[in-house]
Amino acid sequence: MRRLSDGGCIFLLLCILPSFCAGIETIDGNGKIPALFTFGDSLVDPGNNNFIPTWVKANHPPYGQDFMGDEQNGRFSNGKLATDFIGLSFASAGTGYDNLTSAFTSSIPMWKQVELFKTYKARLENIVGVQTSSSMIGKSIFLVFAGSNDFIENYLFLPNRRTQFTVQQYQDFILKICSNFIEEIYKLGVRKLGMAGLSPLGCAPAEKTLYGQSLLKGCIEEINDISISYNQKFEELLKGLEVRLPGIRVEYMGIYDKLLDTVKNPSLYGLEITDRGCCGTGVIESGPTCNAGTPITCRNTSSSLFWDAVHPTQAVYQIVADLILRQYIPKLL
Repeated sequence: MRRLSDGGCIFLLLCILPSFCAGIETIDGNGKIPALFTFGDSLVDPGNNNFIPTWVKANHPPYGQDFMGDEQNGRFSNGKLATDFIGLSFASAGTGYDNLTSAFTSSIPMWKQVELFKTYKARLENIVGVQTSSSMIGKSIFLVFAGSNDFIENYLFLPNRRTQFTVQQYQDFILKICSNFIEEIYKLGVRKLGMAGLSPLGCAPAEKTLYGQSLLKGCIEEINDISISYNQKFEELLKGLEVRLPGIRVEYMGIYDKLLDTVKNPSLYGLEITDRGCCGTGVIESGPTCNAGTPITCRNTSSSLFWDAVHPTQAVYQIVADLILRQYIPKLL
């Protein structure tokens, strides 16, 4: 694995030559894929934000307290992310499809992540040639986790978009940008694509606090309804793109139901605490407000759903990774 930088933005280069890496085993063990890439936000950002001028960083304690060597590497977790179990990432915490979202957090916008991938592709072509590079990219799997920040950081928090769009109109606005994003990476040779839907946003402790319901044991259904209706539209969009873009395989990854089940039936997953994060009070802290000086941060995270007031613990990222590996990756092979 090599670490390369471009304009201050760091991204990972994995399995650049078959002779360097045996590839990633498929689920049934009968074949291999050259690599697995991810685009998106903090759910899959392995620390790329460490290298850009943004206030959305997790490169300080207590983040990473359960990572190898107690390392504060920029992951928004007590340990690993879902993609640490299954791949590598161009992602940036705080980003979204809407450029206004990434402007608010000074994160790497989705279009810039595509530009970083273009740089990767050009370097790959210089090493293995255009034909081999095209084959490798076409056989690789790409996962995208984005859209949550467009609602929780932008539409539901900042006034601009709410004055321009109804919730339904903003959903359509985001989905149009998402469609353009898919078409752009399709032009770059991407053919196997897993797109994650929105999680139950109304279950995040920070969202409940902002809505004046920090003591609520369940979720804010009004916000979860936004996720549900968006996901329905999203799935239909992806079906249409699969028809319209020859050779592409797009899989909608429905993480909503699994994550909602961890809230409603935590004991099934070995969890106990679902209404607050481990960091500080657990009802508002995230990023810079979850830090070494934050009091009463828990050391035993294995029974908690949330690490901070927005992001899951490593235990829940593992649940998401297992879901993707078992249910969605096989459909893209």
